[in-house]
Amino acid sequence: MAKVSPSRQMLNRIAIFMIVIVLITVSVTGFRLVTIMLIRGEEYQSKASAQQLHDAYIAAERGNIYDTNMNVLAKSATVWTIYVTPNDLTKLKDNECEKVKNVIADNLSTILSLEKEDIMEKLEKTSRYYVEIKKKVSEDDADKVREFIKANKDLKISNYVGIDEATTRYYSENIASTVLGFVGDDNQGLSGLELTYEEELTGVSGRVVAAKNANGADMPFSYEKVVDAQPGNSLVLTIDSYIQYVAEKHLETAIVNNSVAERGACLVMNVNTGAVLAMATKGDFDCNNPFTLSTEDQSVVDELEGEERSKKLAELRNRQWRNKIISDAYEPGSVFKVITAAIGIEEGFANVNTSCNCPGYIVIAGQRYSCHKKIGHGMQNLSQATQNSCNPFFISLGQSIGANTFSKYFKAFGLTEKTGIDLVGEASSQYHSEKNMGPTELASSSFGQTFKVTPIQLLTAISATVNGGYLVQPHVVDKVIDSEGNIVKNNTTTVKRQVISKETSKLVCQLMEAVVDGGGGQNAYVPGYRIGGKTGTSQKVSEMLDTGKKRLYVASFCGVAPIDNPEIAMLFILDEPQGVNYYGGTISAPPGGQILSEILPYLGYEPQYSEEELKTLAKSVPNVIGKTVATAKNLITAEGLTYKVIGNGEEVKKQLPENGSMILDGGVVLLYTDESVEDEKTTVPSFVGYTLSQVNTLATQYGLNVYFKGNINSDKPVVSYQQSIIEGTEVSKGTVVEVHFRSNETGDIGA
Repeated sequence: MAKVSPSRQMLNRIAIFMIVIVLITVSVTGFRLVTIMLIRGEEYQSKASAQQLHDAYIAAERGNIYDTNMNVLAKSATVWTIYVTPNDLTKLKDNECEKVKNVIADNLSTILSLEKEDIMEKLEKTSRYYVEIKKKVSEDDADKVREFIKANKDLKISNYVGIDEATTRYYSENIASTVLGFVGDDNQGLSGLELTYEEELTGVSGRVVAAKNANGADMPFSYEKVVDAQPGNSLVLTIDSYIQYVAEKHLETAIVNNSVAERGACLVMNVNTGAVLAMATKGDFDCNNPFTLSTEDQSVVDELEGEERSKKLAELRNRQWRNKIISDAYEPGSVFKVITAAIGIEEGFANVNTSCNCPGYIVIAGQRYSCHKKIGHGMQNLSQATQNSCNPFFISLGQSIGANTFSKYFKAFGLTEKTGIDLVGEASSQYHSEKNMGPTELASSSFGQTFKVTPIQLLTAISATVNGGYLVQPHVVDKVIDSEGNIVKNNTTTVKRQVISKETSKLVCQLMEAVVDGGGGQNAYVPGYRIGGKTGTSQKVSEMLDTGKKRLYVASFCGVAPIDNPEIAMLFILDEPQGVNYYGGTISAPPGGQILSEILPYLGYEPQYSEEELKTLAKSVPNVIGKTVATAKNLITAEGLTYKVIGNGEEVKKQLPENGSMILDGGVVLLYTDESVEDEKTTVPSFVGYTLSQVNTLATQYGLNVYFKGNINSDKPVVSYQQSIIEGTEVSKGTVVEVHFRSNETGDIGA
């Protein structure tokens, strides 16, 4: 039989068929490869990496925040995050998987104080490769988790439970909270410096990437790659912890004593450099627990329910987080008269001999403006008008200056723009533009009403009036340093411009000194120091119109020291005092003076007492313990003090008051010569509301020593308003009670 060969036609058909088959195969394969590599490439790559690699983050340590003396204010501490890998559990058989889940949930719930059901719910998320169980775990609890993993090698718990190192923020001093701010759960800055300098403070996280075998166990070390974390940079502030503490202490006391409704603020600056030495807002919050409200605010929230409760909670939290000094604009009132005076002097509209009659009011464009002294001050010069805080005088001066010139200097003093301080949340001012400033707007503006500026704007402007005329940009960060202490960035002094001449500035200083020496700011007087100042009691005009309330005031005091060579400026504000007194000269000047009395010696300024001051100075009690009675008597009388011997011994075993205590001339030191003799007790009376002599008499009656603070040399009557030991406290006889005095004959109402 002859062999039959396929025809050419058949061969062509076979070839076409084979080509089609190849094309179909290539197309399907190609489409599949495109799907795997391009369309779903990231998904498969992620799955492969998760199955083949163990990838853990190494948290970067956030930079520290230091005060100007390198005291730590904020730092990061190591904590741990406990996590599970539910996807790895899918490789186990059902019964074995349930067993492992229960073992994990039972142990972790006990160690971490969590509900077992919550952990079981997270273990059921089998599509995920990493699920957090708990953040910010302490070292002790992390060690317990490690022991649990180690003790269950047979169940290979290490394949399903892991521990990542992390950091948490810790604030050591609990001061300057509205300046420092706080961080969120992921250590990101949410307010204050933590937010402003987020980029500098945040480091770069590291990673540990290790290969895993088919059983999910880590491969040998050669398959591990470690990328170290890079710590963040640190901040060194201009703020001094001691000055900040003093400011907060006196601010908090003043808020309580005067029932202040809308918080208070205190700012201390270097007038020449713009460095902020203290920036305090009270009430504020605890940086370590920023979401916790004060007891008073929480009680308000607890009375509400539902959406109303949530809204109030958010409102009160935001309120306590706000930095009043940079975020809350207010009408400065009579403190602003310092700037009006500076403008008038610089432009030649006022000098030391300029005089004006004050009949108790002035009428401008049909609008009557009253002086706080209803019967008027009569004829007075510029210095007297500044001491008396006379509205008619400064309104008249403002009219002489004119809207054009006034607006020019208002801008030059930086009051139309933000200061540029290195903190988030700085508010803008609200003011009359030149084209909208008529005679009445100029009149009210000249004594600090009907416009609003922030405290940081105001003190920056006043600093320019006393430092030779230079407007300097304020700042709270001195420098940024790396983890090795190397300087990354320096914040040097930034002078924006010269606003007034040095001659004008010198005269302004003289005006401010007269205010404290005998004017409305005399309650800020500090023996041994030359201090200048200006008080203010501004009406919250817009709020009064909105609420219909007739008594909404801001009481303030601005102090400068030493006034013969200014370096320190301070602004002390009490917003809406509800007590009997609300004048700035009465309730803000005294704590302002107390702050200066404590920080000036600390800063190295030596007091220079006059003869009159020396006569009224308190005496320091000498140390006579261990000395004979005769020697002790001589040492005590040499200091101008008296003594009382208790016991029949020949040597002093104990003394009250103790060595170094300050008491008035003629105060009594108790000398105990027998250690078995108990202290004589007495009860502290109320010293509030009395004159100097009355307090002295009362102290003698109760066997106590007193130490007077405040302007006790004032030519106006002074009365006590505060004491260091509360009434009714039982103490040993001879104990020293610090009693504060002030004059209530001050007035600086702004309208």
